[in-house]
Amino acid sequence: MDACFVSDDTMENLPQPAHVGQTKVGGIDLNKPRMRRVANAVLALSSSPMGFTASDLAEKVRAMSGEPDSEYGARRAAYDIKKLRGKGMVRKIGASRRYETLHEGLRALTALVVLREKLIRPLLAASTRPEPHSKLSNPTPIDQHYENLRAGMRGLFIELGVAA
Repeated sequence: MDACFVSDDTMENLPQPAHVGQTKVGGIDLNKPRMRRVANAVLALSSSPMGFTASDLAEKVRAMSGEPDSEYGARRAAYDIKKLRGKGMVRKIGASRRYETLHEGLRALTALVVLREKLIRPLLAASTRPEPHSKLSNPTPIDQHYENLRAGMRGLFIELGVAA
């Protein structure tokens, strides 16, 4: 991998407020379930050739969460889109009410979601127990990589004093 998908300051700047025009908007906290669902929904909608609307985003988020219309509607989705616009991940298409993801924003969102959900979460879950509950009879190369990462992270946590 030659290029970094997420700049050095992205993680620190995401939760910070931003401006869209004269409007100050909140930051993006991927530790909150709503913003994780929004990020996943934006990734899913990013391939739409005509872009997506706030209603499209609200519908996708509700489908992922099972929430009723009253819990996450187009108004909240529009605010979440505005937060993503403030971070340079999404832009408005012309004078329409449609949005598209920017190339750099799509790469950063993808990297952040994949790292959090597919790497950090399983490693943290596995780090609480010293040995796996059961050994796989036919481990795949991915299973072996996860085991190596788990063992390495456990050692790192012990050195840092984070784990016993």
